[in-house]
Amino acid sequence: MRRPMEEVRHNMRRRGPRADKVATVEEMQASLARSNGIIFTNYRGLTVGEITALRRALRPIGGEFRVVKNTLFRRAIGDDVPTELQALLSGPTAVAVSTDDPVLTSKALLAFLRDLRKPDVAVKGAYVDGRMFSPEDVVALSKVPPKAVVQGQALGTLQAPLSNFVGTLQGVMSEFTRTLQALADQRQAQAA
Repeated sequence: MRRPMEEVRHNMRRRGPRADKVATVEEMQASLARSNGIIFTNYRGLTVGEITALRRALRPIGGEFRVVKNTLFRRAIGDDVPTELQALLSGPTAVAVSTDDPVLTSKALLAFLRDLRKPDVAVKGAYVDGRMFSPEDVVALSKVPPKAVVQGQALGTLQAPLSNFVGTLQGVMSEFTRTLQALADQRQAQAA
């Protein structure tokens, strides 16, 4: 005969996963499918109000912040979890998921954590575009200009030689036109 607690555990194993946990995993899978970067943090020491404020700070730039249960997060990622990522999923874990620009998300997250001045709350690492980042790499990522600025700089770099070339052609054409006009004026003066 089973003891009462053993009976409860046995029945729980037999029923399968709970509906709320299945829903949580599905939500995380949907969020991860939209993301292009995940920053892992330790959230120990954050109050509910601070977590809410951080969520509000990340939302306008396409970021989400959520406290996750490591086992459910592993299920959401799937079977092919890199070993480096496995190491980040230990202890209390929260993730900042970037759906737009991971640079902006890392800037906002690190600025928020810096302003809090709570030593227990720290970045564990990140997974951006299929590549693992150490905490130091996340700090370096936050110092990179946003994607729109980098694209603008690249476009400006590509346009500069073309603009110089067009300016040179315009100068040559103007000089040629002035030379022809001077020659025409000189011949007209000789004819008169």
